[in-house]
Amino acid sequence: MLRKDLLRVSRAGGGYRPRFATRDHRPLAARVLGAFESHVGERRGDLDDALADLEADAADAGGDFKLVRGLAALVERECAFETRAPVPPRRVRRAAFEAAEAVGVASEAEREAAVDRAADALGIDPGDVEASLYADRDVNEVLVDADVRWDPNSLLEQYDLSLAQTALFDATEVRVRSNDPKRLVSAVKRHGLMYEVVVDDGTRTVVVTGPDSLFRRTRRYGTGFARLLRSVAAGGDWDLTATIDDRGTERTMELSESDVSVPGVDPVADPTYDSDVEADFAARFEALDLDWTLSREPEPLAVDGGTRLMIPDFAFDYRLAGANADGGLRVFFEVMGFWTPEYVEKKLGQLAGVEDVELLVAVDESLAVAEEVADLDHRVVTYSGGVRVKDVVDVLREYESSLVAAAAASLPEELRPDAAVVSLDSVA
Repeated sequence: MLRKDLLRVSRAGGGYRPRFATRDHRPLAARVLGAFESHVGERRGDLDDALADLEADAADAGGDFKLVRGLAALVERECAFETRAPVPPRRVRRAAFEAAEAVGVASEAEREAAVDRAADALGIDPGDVEASLYADRDVNEVLVDADVRWDPNSLLEQYDLSLAQTALFDATEVRVRSNDPKRLVSAVKRHGLMYEVVVDDGTRTVVVTGPDSLFRRTRRYGTGFARLLRSVAAGGDWDLTATIDDRGTERTMELSESDVSVPGVDPVADPTYDSDVEADFAARFEALDLDWTLSREPEPLAVDGGTRLMIPDFAFDYRLAGANADGGLRVFFEVMGFWTPEYVEKKLGQLAGVEDVELLVAVDESLAVAEEVADLDHRVVTYSGGVRVKDVVDVLREYESSLVAAAAASLPEELRPDAAVVSLDSVA
């Protein structure tokens, strides 16, 4: 992501389109990389002067200085700067200011006298005082490592991704069609965003909502949308439509895999679980070694006759010993942990539309909606801080007992062979 002041967008025709880099910008990307590489061992101020020259050249060629600054900002994050001083600067400043107060600095000669006095107090040369006095200012930091992971092409790829992420800072709704909606939903939940899966003519669209649904706008949702784009772009076939609040004007931004990709030099490993609550529960449940198998994010459940989908957090599978393929049970498990009223309302709507499945819901006590969920004919357990494994196991034991009882009831009162029997005596 880039700083908001480095955002470059076109509003032509009332739209909202990031001004992506092109192949023509490859020489500029190479010059930015070269500026950093050639200034290793030099002050940041000297590097800034070189980048300012690049900005001026870009402006003279009809380009945009923001492009240079954006590329430089990405490269700088990969570099290392350090303060180089004979004596810690804060210590030197303290001695120099005390000396200046004693001498009274109003001329260059008096300044030199104060520096000499500070040097005597510290037991160092006056030149070391001058070299250390402001060495920790940003402009005086020294570039010590510019071994970045990008070449000009991958730098431009990263710039386009970062630019699109910045454009999403002000999004209020994002609609994504992906060839892997299950992975996308996992990323949405991990970033703490609200979502629903809408099905239209067989096409599944993940609708992600955020700031406008809250009492007040928060930057957390903007950065959540931005981080989500990285997960989206890491997939294959996808397209995205975002509603942008452009300083009070609603605009639409459309992106696809042809616009944004994730540079191959920067793989991202998705966490295993979407929240600490889920991870903690899964670890403690699997440690019990029960007859139930825990699966994360099973198949989607149809909601409202299939017009929407819901992907539960977990599924529990139980199989009777010696039973055929139909001799088992799957219980879906959903953890409700958000606090926003909009989330609760949307989640209750999803739960109300789920039919013909066994669904267990763990509800955070702070939501105070356990009775409403129970009224939807779903099993409910409440939790505070973490889901209690015992509460979930108690519910699963009830399912297990019912399944065993049903299997026992299907047995005949007396076992009779279907064909004639040969006794052991006759065989002997």
